[in-house]
Amino acid sequence: MCGICGFTGTLPDGKTVLTNMMNRIIHRGPDGGGQFINEDMTMGFRRLSIIDLNTGDQPMFNEDKSLVITFNGEIYNYKELKEELIAKGHIFSNKADTEVLLHGYEEWGEKLLDRLRGMFAFVIWDIRKKELFAARDMFGIKPFYFTEIDGHLVYGSEIKSILEFPGYHKEVNLQALEQYLSFEYSVLPETFFKGIFKLMPGHYMRWKNGEMEICRYFDPMLAPTDQPVNHEELIDQIDKTLQDSIRYHMVSDVEVASLLSSGVDSSYVATQFHGQHTFTVGFDYETYNEIPYAQELSKSLGIDNESMVISTEEYWKELPKIQYYMDEPLADASASALYFVDRMAADKVKVILSGEGSDELFGGYVIYHEPMSLARYEKLPKGFRKGLASIVKHIPGHPKGKGFILRGSQSVEERFIGNANVYSTEQRNRVLRYPTPDSDPKYLTKPYYDKVKDLKDPEKMQYIDLNFWLIGDILLKADKMSMAHSLESRVPFLDRKVFELARKIPLSEKINDENTKVCFREAAHRYLSDRQASKKKLGFPVPIRIWLRTDKYYEIVKKEFTSPEAEKFFHTDELVRILDAHKSGKEDYARHIWVVYMFLLWYREYFTEGGCSVSIEDELAIEERRRNKVYA
Repeated sequence: MCGICGFTGTLPDGKTVLTNMMNRIIHRGPDGGGQFINEDMTMGFRRLSIIDLNTGDQPMFNEDKSLVITFNGEIYNYKELKEELIAKGHIFSNKADTEVLLHGYEEWGEKLLDRLRGMFAFVIWDIRKKELFAARDMFGIKPFYFTEIDGHLVYGSEIKSILEFPGYHKEVNLQALEQYLSFEYSVLPETFFKGIFKLMPGHYMRWKNGEMEICRYFDPMLAPTDQPVNHEELIDQIDKTLQDSIRYHMVSDVEVASLLSSGVDSSYVATQFHGQHTFTVGFDYETYNEIPYAQELSKSLGIDNESMVISTEEYWKELPKIQYYMDEPLADASASALYFVDRMAADKVKVILSGEGSDELFGGYVIYHEPMSLARYEKLPKGFRKGLASIVKHIPGHPKGKGFILRGSQSVEERFIGNANVYSTEQRNRVLRYPTPDSDPKYLTKPYYDKVKDLKDPEKMQYIDLNFWLIGDILLKADKMSMAHSLESRVPFLDRKVFELARKIPLSEKINDENTKVCFREAAHRYLSDRQASKKKLGFPVPIRIWLRTDKYYEIVKKEFTSPEAEKFFHTDELVRILDAHKSGKEDYARHIWVVYMFLLWYREYFTEGGCSVSIEDELAIEERRRNKVYA
């Protein structure tokens, strides 16, 4: 796992600029660095040594030095690909997976991407053709950002690296802010920094002579079979495929550990990964503490579990730094829990396994059951349902049945934009100082719904989450929070072979009247108790709802909501009204409050004088501390 950055062409002080870009992301690779600079290309690399510790340095060249690569990620099937390439006459000089990308690109071009099992973002510069090729993995496990500045294509694993390039003038993308209020994460291809973009998952880019071409090579399209399925055979397939993926994800020259919550996903991984350590965090509230469960399971497996209780004070203290590492504002409160558990793990290991992706592939979110719950009500005439909804909409508070009637008046395309749907367009218009026209979130999801018209509603929801929630929330926080501590996070559920199996599973094997993720739970039940295998999903539960009703944290947020920074973007009287309504218990506006509060903390980090929590000097200190650590 590493960090990459660079730019096309050169600058008079190009080496200094590149060094500054690299220093900004030392946390991604404190074990070493490398540069390639010629008259056409400037490339930087920060290394976290996982595979081929002695000879895997980058930038790396092919035999005749016509191609040079920098690569962030892991290719788990690199040994098989290497054998195939050797048989075709390619000569390898080291044992690193990086070199497989170089020779694979020589042999297959962009078709190489269809063969890879792994997580990656990489850049290959063709020295003879003066052409750049960049690619990002199927699901978006690894990030890649880019922009064009004064004729230079500038890229990096993190936005903060790009900000070190001279000539970029920081400006908040107001459209990104508006959509963020609904989705709770940055959802647009253009980031919160105006003019800086994400290369989206499953895409590659070519750049030559100032001309850019971006193409999609992978679409996580579900294709559930309409043929009868042998239930027991399916459970066997799921179990064997996942075990195979976990085996591949264990490939490493250093120890691999695992995160463990009380969920069935991480619990299954813990039963299969054959490692020595699991790591867990909880909060000082009984209903928000998964530590006892994790300790119990780890003990039964003969694995050491290390855990910590996050104090309320510590959680709030670290929030600005967390938003700094995130690059863009993210209002998922569980991201902070990840920050703490990853920090604890990084003291012992360099690599952890985690359970992201299981819910999107196997139908695990509770909300996927909603279409079944609404099925009988939706048989009533649509006009009647719409009329009833227009009446109950104006009833204050949350009386029993109000939400059901409102949701039942809308199609899945109207009501579901992903796992998070915080501010409605009406609420956004009330709170934003400068709302933009034609910005309904449904405009963003409609092209994706159009692709899956023939699927059943829960499967449509899965597809939306695979293209929105998984990318913008789940995988973003997994990468940024682990890399903040120079820790590699691997996600065995998001494997090519696992997806090829999961995409074909019929809905009846994923969701029934009793539970979600049915077939996967049965596979996990082979190794877990009834209670463990059937446990409802919690994620990383965080008690922000409780905190925001206490005087101390109410006042902290109110101060931010009435600040000059808040005045630039919001009607602060409306923000305070929402905050007061939540504190009084009249409404549950915890997520509405958190979305705005996280944006304001992020804004302070990147746009106010003295706001940055982590300086380049801090990053250099990370490198020094890392050098003094010893890993198995």
